[in-house]
Amino acid sequence: MTQTPEQTITFTVPQDAAGQRLDRLLASHVPDFSRSRLQSLIAEGRVMVNGAPATRASHKVAAGARIEVQVPPPRPLEITPQDIPLNIVHEDEHLIVIDKPAGLVVHPAPGHDDGTLVHALLHHVQRSGGRLSGIGGVERPGIVHRLDKDTSGLLVIAKTEEAHKGLSEQFAAHGRDGALHRTYLALVWGAPRLPRGSIDAPIGRHPRQRMRMAVRHGDETAREAITHYETLQTFLSPQRQEKPIAALLRCRLETGRTHQIRVHMAHAGHPVMGDPLYAHGHAASIRRLDERARNALQQLGRQALHAAELGFIHPVTRQRLHFTSPLPTDMEHLLAALRAMQA
Repeated sequence: MTQTPEQTITFTVPQDAAGQRLDRLLASHVPDFSRSRLQSLIAEGRVMVNGAPATRASHKVAAGARIEVQVPPPRPLEITPQDIPLNIVHEDEHLIVIDKPAGLVVHPAPGHDDGTLVHALLHHVQRSGGRLSGIGGVERPGIVHRLDKDTSGLLVIAKTEEAHKGLSEQFAAHGRDGALHRTYLALVWGAPRLPRGSIDAPIGRHPRQRMRMAVRHGDETAREAITHYETLQTFLSPQRQEKPIAALLRCRLETGRTHQIRVHMAHAGHPVMGDPLYAHGHAASIRRLDERARNALQQLGRQALHAAELGFIHPVTRQRLHFTSPLPTDMEHLLAALRAMQA
């Protein structure tokens, strides 16, 4: 297989690939592109078989056929880059790892059409003299996973199609193949009965409140969700009541559902402190905090959840990478106040 500067990829169908679907053949011979991207190129008439445009992704290829894939330059993303400061933990030509602050939306969406991480990444890449490869045919950063707007911590973004494909495969496996490792630190109300354990409960859209997710047993639209947790420290109220008022947990995801940790911990009776969606009904718990802790919780103004560790295999170099992020100041202040109550 050869790739010319004109972005034309050519190869000959080997004998052992005779009879394969065209899109499946391309996926094995053009590994830098996702299968959906290759199907789009076929639909656009940009894949030639013996000099004639292929019309169907399901076209069965013959041994010895000459395949030519014409890859157009990526279309610019219709987003104006914005100079938003980024805390870059690691960057190379294939990917970038960001320590995202709370309050920063990852991707443009209704109600958040500017000021997002994507806007910031476009500006950063242009300012540094680089460019983004055409992921899905568009010059854009490859978002393979997200953090909620008010969750802080580590996030990896692909800069090339090859990296996007490789990272997407690792995140689809959610660490079950040993490639991906993600842990979060969370301050929750109360403390789990067992010091470590797992919550295995399917998550789907809340039946009435569409902004929320919920554990949905018996709902065919709900998706498998598994969270493993470990209690690192428990905190008693100033009244020294036996039942802990709060706990610091380390959570590891085996799946990656929307709001997963927040939903699972609320379902277990220990919602994340400060969570505006899932921690209602804890006014009595707030009153059990001392003044310093109450002030710290109020100043936090968000869910006390932080993506503290991220490890994965580099999709191009195959090097194992591992990054850690310290607690941001707002969570550190709340944690210090909870610890001070134990003195």
